Amino acid sequence: MSAFAETLGFIAGTLTTVAFVPQVVRLRRVKRGDDLSWWTFGTFTIGVVLWLAYGLSLDAAPIIVANVVMLALALTILFLKWRYRAAPPRSSDESDPT
Repeated sequence: MSAFAETLGFIAGTLTTVAFVPQVVRLRRVKRGDDLSWWTFGTFTIGVVLWLAYGLSLDAAPIIVANVVMLALALTILFLKWRYRAAPPRSSDESDPT
């Protein structure tokens, strides 16, 4: 891989990975993830794992680095979505103290 192609790969990987940082920050700030789709982030995470495997098979550092970081962010998003999941609604009997 040429130096130009590798640099281009690192720049692209950095930009696409950094794009998810605000989502992690927002999840931590609002402590809610009910507006995020399990399906979307689950399938996205599987895709990232496959891209990582592809990068490893090619020994392509830009693909490997970007997807290792992206996998960490995606797993963090999934964990925070699970951690801040909405509590099940309480029945009217449980909420009435009388």
